[in-house]
Amino acid sequence: MEYERLQQEMESKNRELAVSTMSMIKKNEFLNEIKKQLQSTDLDEVKPIIRKINRSLSNEDDWKFFENAFNQADQHFLKKIKKTHPDLTSNDLKICAYLRLNLSSKEIAPLLNISVKSVEVKRYRLRKKLGIQAKQSLIDYILEV
Repeated sequence: MEYERLQQEMESKNRELAVSTMSMIKKNEFLNEIKKQLQSTDLDEVKPIIRKINRSLSNEDDWKFFENAFNQADQHFLKKIKKTHPDLTSNDLKICAYLRLNLSSKEIAPLLNISVKSVEVKRYRLRKKLGIQAKQSLIDYILEV
């Protein structure tokens, strides 16, 4: 009975995490679209708006919210990976967390406010830091941690 309750609680946390992640992705994609449209104009009045959008896109509050929800759903992952690989940066840990949720590079890009190509480069560098062989999948490795 207790096990079933805990299982349902875990599923609920995972659903909450997935919903919050997808809403952050959609919000950032929307802000990026608005920013592109505003950048195509030469009006000086839009520059402060673009700065506000940039601040919102690089907002650490989104990551803190996500990290809190992620830690509730998968309590020991970030601690384990930090312990196993202490040289990982905070950006590396973010990528690991997003990969743990099985997000694609296309889905990760707006969360980090970078291009899909930059995500691919970060994934490649992460593979090197983690010492993963070319034959092994990065996502499989992260899911095993």
